Amino acid sequence: MNVSLLVSYIFLGLTLAAPIGPVNSARLDKGIKNGFWHAWIVGTGSMIADAIFMLMIYLGLVNFLDIPVIQIFLWLFGAFVLMYSGVECIVKANNINLAFSRGKESLFKCFFTGFLMSISSPLSILFWLGIYGSVLAKTASNYGRTDLLIYSSMIFVGLAIWDIFVAAITTGFRRFLNYGTLRAISILSGLSLLVFGVYFGFHGIAALL
Repeated sequence: MNVSLLVSYIFLGLTLAAPIGPVNSARLDKGIKNGFWHAWIVGTGSMIADAIFMLMIYLGLVNFLDIPVIQIFLWLFGAFVLMYSGVECIVKANNINLAFSRGKESLFKCFFTGFLMSISSPLSILFWLGIYGSVLAKTASNYGRTDLLIYSSMIFVGLAIWDIFVAAITTGFRRFLNYGTLRAISILSGLSLLVFGVYFGFHGIAALL
């Protein structure tokens, strides 16, 4: 077992999780408003979606993504999920209660939010196809199938480390934030999701036309 390769795969997981995108925006919003477990469960939902993508690529079941109808559906559905979540963030920004907001939103809803954002994102699909697909091909040429599964699982170690880190950060910051700051963060998170939603929608409509 190559230790340096294991570490590189963990780092790859961290790299995949770190960019500020829809899932991280949702993580920050849920964590600051509701606490550690709500931020963590958003990331867990996203990781389940990532696991599905990885499994599809691992099994070679990605040919259907070349079908134009599937691509259009993914862009438009992803746009709907992101814009709905963004509007919800903004609308609920004025209803934050510092003392009693913790635990208000169900963990299942937060999990479903993270899962839907990732599973419906064409960028996530292309990201996994481009990065994991190429890494998988390279590793497969040098190692056996069992080793391949072990190395691939290290990506999830990296994803999990980032998820716990963000959840802990948002929980720690929450103690020092006032109402105005919380509202501003919620609105900024919502706007970020809306921007991604418009971007997805633009590509979906362009592909449709």
